[in-house]
Amino acid sequence: MKPLLSPPPFAALFWRSSSRLRAASGATGTSPTGMLRMRGGGGPRLGLAIGALACFVLAGCGFHPLYGGGRLGPELASIYVEPVPEQDGYELRNQLIDLLGSDGRRAGKNYILKLTLSEASNGVALQNDATITRYNDALTVAYVLTDANGRQITSGSQTSLASYNVSSAPYSTLAVQQDSDRRAADDLADRIRMDLGAYFSGRR
Repeated sequence: MKPLLSPPPFAALFWRSSSRLRAASGATGTSPTGMLRMRGGGGPRLGLAIGALACFVLAGCGFHPLYGGGRLGPELASIYVEPVPEQDGYELRNQLIDLLGSDGRRAGKNYILKLTLSEASNGVALQNDATITRYNDALTVAYVLTDANGRQITSGSQTSLASYNVSSAPYSTLAVQQDSDRRAADDLADRIRMDLGAYFSGRR
């Protein structure tokens, strides 16, 4: 009979920590998640064990990150993002350039990304005197990716919602609106980056 193989050290640590949590939760009536919160997250050893186990499982499944210096990095970095009018367009373009790992210059790029940004604002909260106290700004961007010869490769659109309250001070309201729209533009940039990454990944 072959001797039983002992589990890897990090797996054993994870199992022992989980067993203690289950035993404690049974005695106190508190869920394991609640016990973790009560104990400050389970301690550094449990956190390291969970992280190591996750890495082991993902590596065994052949998982590889889609972005961040991965195999699609050179293709995403070779995209030139054309300038976009207005402040929200400026924020969207700069954020997207950072996410793609590009340098913002046209020279040497294999692809050109054209963005068309539109915004619709709607009042969603009214007082008894019909005063609007809250707005929803819907930012929509349509994008077209072409190669260096102008041939369209892929296209699409994304929408993000920015909500903000109206203050009695106009300047304060403007500042809140700009901050909300900036976060929506950042969200749009992240969605477009994911779309482009999925497209290039599907071509391989």
